[in-house]
Amino acid sequence: MDEQTHSPFNALPPVVVALAVVLGGIELLFQLASAGLIGGQEGVGWRIGAMQSYAVLDTVWEWMRANQSFPREHLVRFVTYPFLHGGLTHAAFVVVFILAIGKMVAEVFSALAVLLIFWLSAVVGGLAFVVLTDTPYPLIGGYPAVYGLIGAFSFIRWVNLGAMGENQMRAFGLIGMLLAIQLLFAAIYGNYGDVVADLSGFATGFLMSFLVSPGGGHRLLNRLRQRD
Repeated sequence: MDEQTHSPFNALPPVVVALAVVLGGIELLFQLASAGLIGGQEGVGWRIGAMQSYAVLDTVWEWMRANQSFPREHLVRFVTYPFLHGGLTHAAFVVVFILAIGKMVAEVFSALAVLLIFWLSAVVGGLAFVVLTDTPYPLIGGYPAVYGLIGAFSFIRWVNLGAMGENQMRAFGLIGMLLAIQLLFAAIYGNYGDVVADLSGFATGFLMSFLVSPGGGHRLLNRLRQRD
């Protein structure tokens, strides 16, 4: 029997496993704290306290912009919010997407490229959230970063479909379906901030792929030359 059939995790790139373990592990700590198994009485409030200190908040951004002051403890929110989730289900879906989409991206891109796409998509998604929307809700969770990976996956499909001479718009089927679902829930709950953050993350991941994919820079240069 092939050794790779022993466990489904054998085929997962280490960078993908690391991202999933870190995000899943932090949610596990919050779950244990909420159950009173760690942290004592203070542990119950760990999630709320973490959101206050590390989530992206429009009120905090407006304060920074109004005062032209951008302290490090607030700027760090744009890279820490993906670690925080609203609950087990929220975190579980993010981890599943990382394992599924991240695997396909990491099989083509380098580990460094995957990390750059993941975190830069999170940062751009967070900035779009505070700049383009005005919402009292905090931005938490890894979805904007995951959507960046979906953007990279769409780029891979887009290039492959183009090479086969097929309709490249088919590469955007996944994001189209996810966006439709998100817009439905956003309309129900009246909160479009997450949609803006996720879509910005997707755009970041797709556009970054021109630069960080194998041969991406040369491919982009050739396309620009063909248009001249």
